[in-house]
Amino acid sequence: MEGKSSLEPLEEETKMNAEPERKFGVVVVGVGRAGSVRMRDLRNPHASSAFLNLIGFVSRRELKCIDEVQQISLEDALSSQEVEVAYICSESTSHEDYIRQFLNAGKHILVEYPMTLSRAAAQDLWDLAEQKGKVLHEEHVELLMEEFAFLKKEVMGKELLKGTLLFTAGPLEEERFGFPAFSGISRLTWLVSLFGELSVVSATLEERKEDQYMKMTVCLETENKRPLTWIEEKGPGLKRNRHVIFHFKSGSLENMPNVGVNKNIFLKDQNIFVQKLLGQVSEKELIAEKKRILHCLWLAEEIQKYCC
Repeated sequence: MEGKSSLEPLEEETKMNAEPERKFGVVVVGVGRAGSVRMRDLRNPHASSAFLNLIGFVSRRELKCIDEVQQISLEDALSSQEVEVAYICSESTSHEDYIRQFLNAGKHILVEYPMTLSRAAAQDLWDLAEQKGKVLHEEHVELLMEEFAFLKKEVMGKELLKGTLLFTAGPLEEERFGFPAFSGISRLTWLVSLFGELSVVSATLEERKEDQYMKMTVCLETENKRPLTWIEEKGPGLKRNRHVIFHFKSGSLENMPNVGVNKNIFLKDQNIFVQKLLGQVSEKELIAEKKRILHCLWLAEEIQKYCC
């Protein structure tokens, strides 16, 4: 979405200073990195957390208890009337099934990106959420990062000539997190949020599975036919980093300065989710967000087709 959106977390004192009339019971599904951060935020005294009550967590592992939070079975989480919200923080390949189960059980959903591994499945789940009258929120903490705020400010009002976004990181299991265009969809989200809807010109995937190495190179085009290249490179020893080169008519941006630490980005995302639960996000904003998410999933599918 172009420009400033009130989907950015509002100042806590403006929207969440009132004592909540009720608390939504929450279960966290999956307790890896994201799930653990979600549980921490739910248990700490934040403005949005005051509207939420952490009831338990679901995990395939036998953990019984984490920091006094009880493990509960998936069946109990689905059937409990006390559970009104599910945070889906499991591997990407399991998201669609969990969302469908919890929506059918009448629960609101917060899910880590990508919500599904196809555009059609995402549309189907949003239709189901609408039918059930429930919130289905896909997390996009990359839009809450200091780096993105910097880039948004830098590109505002400038005419793009061409650009490149390179992301490097350690290996990631495709079997758990999906094809690289889906596991790396936050990079697509950056590019679409900065430059509008895109189309895929070409895409290649270089893989050396024995070395746990992959490099995906995607050539994209803006609606004004300006070229953008997205490179996703993962392998042992590669540090997690983003490199950008954007050339504009008025000059170039050739590195990402150190713009500070990303503080509480999952909490900021939770604030947005609570605003949706409370009906404080406009229909216009919800439609624009959904359009962007579906467009990025479509791009990821197109990239996968080119590579395969």
